[in-house]
Amino acid sequence: MLPDRSFFYRLAEAAKAETLPRFRAGIDVVNKEATGFDPVTEGDRAAEEAIRALIEAEFPEHGILGEEHGNVGLDREHVWVIDPIDGTRAFISGVPVWGTLIGLQKNGRAVMGMIDQPFTGERYFADGNGATYSGPDGERRLQVRDCGSLSNAILFTTSPHLFVGDELAKYREIESGVRLFRYGCDCYAYALLAAGHIDLVIENSLKPYDVGGIIPVVEQAGGIMTTWDGGRPEMGGTIIAAGSRAVYEQALAVLSR
Repeated sequence: MLPDRSFFYRLAEAAKAETLPRFRAGIDVVNKEATGFDPVTEGDRAAEEAIRALIEAEFPEHGILGEEHGNVGLDREHVWVIDPIDGTRAFISGVPVWGTLIGLQKNGRAVMGMIDQPFTGERYFADGNGATYSGPDGERRLQVRDCGSLSNAILFTTSPHLFVGDELAKYREIESGVRLFRYGCDCYAYALLAAGHIDLVIENSLKPYDVGGIIPVVEQAGGIMTTWDGGRPEMGGTIIAAGSRAVYEQALAVLSR
């Protein structure tokens, strides 16, 4: 038996109870890196614990891949992929573009997923048959848009400072050819793409939990999401997501060189 929308919503509510009270509340931050800055908060850990507790109670036969509390049963048919707060830097800065990402894989393929933004009250959910939005302006099916070509596209990336060397050169080449580019939206950029507001997201250095909940939302809204060499994106790495085949192919021609 697979989970349904109501169970995903229960997971989101459990995470929200831990994250939202801590947002813009002057929380303590722990740096996970000795030489850089990779923040984690009490909210990250508590939210993942809440999600895992529900999964373990309802689907004990499923595996879990989580950012904060390790992995269990990754060789099982069904594996949950959890990022309790994607965009922790945004979270600790008071910017509401972070989100809770919850995904479900079957035999290594992302089949169900959710991007939840508790502060704005928006949920982007994919159940295997399509993707839906629910939020302050109601509920609707998610559908990407076709802007026609790269020159008409709106491009997002978390930060160009994350690219170096050849990756930076490729990103800048694409950036120079789009209509508009914006930075700093973390997982919310993919939600905007699935909803048909933007056209292209390009990122690198992503982990499986950064994409596990996003892939089904983008794909089931009609979008395309792969690695820069055109492979499946479940393991993260260098990622491109696009709303149309034309934009995807034009950008991939640069990224895959």
